Amino acid sequence: MGKLIVAEETCILPPYWEEAKVELMKRDRIMRKLIPQFGDLHLVSRGDPFLTLARSIIGQQISVKAAESVWQRLLEACPKCTPAQVIRAGEKLATCGLSKRKAEYILDLADHFKAKRVNCDKWTEMEDEAVIAELIQIRGIGRWTAEMFLIFNLLRPNILPLDDVGLLAGISRNYFSGEPVSRSDAREVAANWEPYRTVATWYLWRSLEPVPVAY
Repeated sequence: MGKLIVAEETCILPPYWEEAKVELMKRDRIMRKLIPQFGDLHLVSRGDPFLTLARSIIGQQISVKAAESVWQRLLEACPKCTPAQVIRAGEKLATCGLSKRKAEYILDLADHFKAKRVNCDKWTEMEDEAVIAELIQIRGIGRWTAEMFLIFNLLRPNILPLDDVGLLAGISRNYFSGEPVSRSDAREVAANWEPYRTVATWYLWRSLEPVPVAY
């Protein structure tokens, strides 16, 4: 789950969501119990690629509360939070509570978008791994952040973020009675979820965190 940030979201139901719920409940006894607990709630998209990635960088390795505080201060300095506005803010980003390194990452991200060194208009048509390969070329973005982007921005249905502590915690709690789980344990459990691993992951996150969240 990493660090999640409460979001003002675009509440469009992913086209595969209802079918995924039915399939997961049919195949997986844990999902059969878990999914009905959350009614009509579902994954939602932030919609703007730059905002999604900027918030993901801010949320790395800090608490939800701290990340939200930093984000709000960033919005005070850059109300529209466009790449151009962030670049103009420059060194002022440090006053928003960002570490020097994270400020550099946000500026580098903004520069990539402003200079069109990323193909964000093509991401919706690209394969998952191709999007990840492009995103990890940007400073401060590793595979986990790229996977969060695929889930929370592009709404890809079959992402399994094995580096995500929340996913492992959710599998531990729901499938292993709280015992620690390995990546191989997670893969074995998730084999039953394809092609809807994103959906199962989202419900496991919700089993740990009851507030609607997005990256």
